[in-house]
Order: sequence, then structure tokens, then C-alpha cells
Amino acid sequence: MINIKDLCEILNIGKNTAYKLLKNNDIPNRRLGKKYIIPKFGVIEYLKGVQL
Repeated sequence: MINIKDLCEILNIGKNTAYKLLKNNDIPNRRLGKKYIIPKFGVIEYLKGVQL
């Protein structure tokens, strides 16, 4: 599991972009209160589907 800060570092994106990806369910996630919990496999699957 990773948090929003880790997601930003892995994808080299800003927080606003990361929150958009999570809110649109482009990357699978769960919310615990105000925090997002992001499984690593979800980030890997997202990266597999990204067109370069």
C-alpha cells in the first residue's frame, strides 16, 4: 500500500493530478477517513495501460 505522496513521486506528478486520478478511479483506491489507501498493484496496472 502507498499513500498520495508516494504516488506523486512514483508517477512524477503533482498532488492535484494524483487526486484527479483517484477520484476518477483511474487508479484503484480506498478511503479511510480523509486518507487515500492505494494498492501497489493498482499503480502497476495503471502504468500498463498508459499510452506513451
